[in-house]
Amino acid sequence: MFIQVLMDIAQKIRELAEIHLTDASHFVVDVVISKHRPHKVSVFLDGDNGITIDHCSDLSRALSEDLDKLDLIKENYMLEVGTPGLDQPLKLKRQFIKNIGRGLKVVRKDKIIWQGKLTAATESGVNLDVEEKVGKKMEIKPVEIPYSEIEKAIVIVSFK
Repeated sequence: MFIQVLMDIAQKIRELAEIHLTDASHFVVDVVISKHRPHKVSVFLDGDNGITIDHCSDLSRALSEDLDKLDLIKENYMLEVGTPGLDQPLKLKRQFIKNIGRGLKVVRKDKIIWQGKLTAATESGVNLDVEEKVGKKMEIKPVEIPYSEIEKAIVIVSFK
């Protein structure tokens, strides 16, 4: 019951955040509310062309006003608005599209792991170019993975 209440509140906060995002290229990735008190409310944003700290602080102020006005969270809470960070899994198709051309590690639900260059994000899944050893040389093998089979996908950071 308590978990469902937090999920409902998180959904309402997502809706409020989306109302305040005036730039169509910005979107809410996730809203997470900690179970521990005082509650930590984390709102994660992304953008097709990135997000600035000003976008985060503007949304934080607007959401803080809304939350106080609507009294959604009865106890003390801490509001945090930011980006998911490179170490966080991709959750939305828009995030996959944004990262086309980058390295990606995909863990499927059957625990098979694919790692390669993200070449496409379609309506149904992602396409990777994976290096595979054939004899003594490496060849590029295209792999298509449906979103429904992805357990976790993380961008591989390259410092080349």
